[in-house]
Amino acid sequence: MFYYLKGELTYRDINTCVIDCGGVGYKLTVSYLTSEALVSKLGKEVKLFSHLAVREDGVELFGFGSNEEKECFNRLTSVSGIGPKAAMSILSTMTPEKLAVAICTDDKKAIAKAPGIGAKSAARIILELKDKMSKEMLADSITTVGSDESAQIYVSNSAISEASEALAVLGYDKSTVLSALKGIDPSLTDVGEIIKAALKKLAR
Repeated sequence: MFYYLKGELTYRDINTCVIDCGGVGYKLTVSYLTSEALVSKLGKEVKLFSHLAVREDGVELFGFGSNEEKECFNRLTSVSGIGPKAAMSILSTMTPEKLAVAICTDDKKAIAKAPGIGAKSAARIILELKDKMSKEMLADSITTVGSDESAQIYVSNSAISEASEALAVLGYDKSTVLSALKGIDPSLTDVGEIIKAALKKLAR
């Protein structure tokens, strides 16, 4: 219903903010990391991507500092047993990029550091999101490009393969991921650095 809200930030605390849009104050539940990014924005115009959750016991509006954070929230809440509060807890301790890397490198400990998230929930998040997003996207990408040079990079460099999976978790489609990774040094072995380089290209 609401894709994003843009207006004056009139209030913020550790997990809540209020944006005045045309005289109407919208209260949004936000992650700790997004709230911290808004510290210097009080009284200024801000833009937050949003998600409206409708439940039997009420309606809650969630806000996100980036579209990547919103995509991660949507993916997390698609996992069985992970609700909005659990998803926001994870996004309060990890950026979308770090979460994507954790999922693609099977780093259960990193995800389980979020309050209320145990080892079993972390393992389920990794299992379900990898199955839903990464494997299909990677296979389709290689099939699509055939003998293209970028396909050879996917096959020969596991770090770039993991980075492609991480970008898929962030919500990017296969053609966008291929474009973002094209030309990146195949000798790079740090998944985080590859993701940063790809996101930098996508932001241009």
